[in-house]
Amino acid sequence: MTTFDIPTRDKVSENNQAIFDNLNKALGFVPNLYATYANSDTALENYLNFANAKTSLSAKEKEVVNLAVSQVNNCIYCLSAHTAIGKMNGFNDAQILELRAGKASFDNKLDALARLAKNITENRGNTDQDVLDNYFAAGYTKANLIDTISLVGDKTISNYVHSTTKVPVDFPLAPSLEDALV
Repeated sequence: MTTFDIPTRDKVSENNQAIFDNLNKALGFVPNLYATYANSDTALENYLNFANAKTSLSAKEKEVVNLAVSQVNNCIYCLSAHTAIGKMNGFNDAQILELRAGKASFDNKLDALARLAKNITENRGNTDQDVLDNYFAAGYTKANLIDTISLVGDKTISNYVHSTTKVPVDFPLAPSLEDALV
């Protein structure tokens, strides 16, 4: 079985070393998943550029998508990271669990977004028309739709990197949805 060690600063390219330094300044550490991207000389920079690109979605809306997608893809790393980030964006524990389940009874517009993100991910882009109609009825635009689909892709990439490498989670572990809803 292939194992994936977490590359340290001295084991990555010069470009990735600079990114590690910036991550340390901004976050206080280099998340294991980001370090794993640094196995490639280009993937970490490419991913961070994609993940931090301009979007019509707010930071809070991005977390709605991140949580719903990561739940569908069963990525404990991203669920744990985005539970922490979701709290920083004002969501409480109960709201985060709802978002992970692909709904938001506490906000009609975020509910439409969560349902869309879940549906796109589950159906691999073959979105159900009623879910899409509900999204637009909630006030989202075609520009928002394209940004949402891009964000689903962004999060799916990280979900797949973790699912393949199984690097250790370095955030407080998110509870399983089933255990938390009991």
